[in-house]
Amino acid sequence: MTLASPISSDRNRLLDQQHLVMHDVSWSFYEDLLAQIENRPLRVTFDHGRLEIMAPLPEHEVPKGSIGRLLEAMADELDIPLSGFGSSTFRREDLAAGLEPDECYYLENSARVQGMKRFDPAIYPPPDLAIEIDITSRSIPRQPIYAALGVPELWRFDGFRLLILLLRSGVYCAVGRSPSFPFLPIDKFGGFVRRMLDEPPTSVVREFRVWVRTLQTR
Repeated sequence: MTLASPISSDRNRLLDQQHLVMHDVSWSFYEDLLAQIENRPLRVTFDHGRLEIMAPLPEHEVPKGSIGRLLEAMADELDIPLSGFGSSTFRREDLAAGLEPDECYYLENSARVQGMKRFDPAIYPPPDLAIEIDITSRSIPRQPIYAALGVPELWRFDGFRLLILLLRSGVYCAVGRSPSFPFLPIDKFGGFVRRMLDEPPTSVVREFRVWVRTLQTR
């Protein structure tokens, strides 16, 4: 059954769900739902008529905030152009797909998205880097959506290990180093991320900044 648009009496019921999966959903329903969500802390994934709504839990939000905080500290210390767009919605009707990354950044294309209020694939490139926290299970695989959108680099963190994935011929492949930060030892960076979960974050970030200054970026 294809659901009608716009959302009416079912709106509040949908938006109050912690985890909801729907099938045979129209693109217009998806866009109406996004408009109704506004600033609510929900993640909506859409893939060819399948739609998933999730409310992020603390065990999901804390790691993504930790990774983002460390990346931004490193960019600050090393004067790296880095524009963060958090969990902004990236969607393309021609691909019938859309999602909100846990975190995302523009590096090489940072200057091209200055002033961007809403992603328009006809104007802006996809994020150079997206971060996916793979702790809570999802019903709709998100990796193929990132690939369809053309996000070149994806970081996945499962609570213990940070995995770097590069898009090659439409498929993500694990690699040992990030092309966005080729000087960065990923295992060491992952260690700082894990420490952020168990130690006072401010102290960890302070130590991380000192360590970052020792890295050879050339």
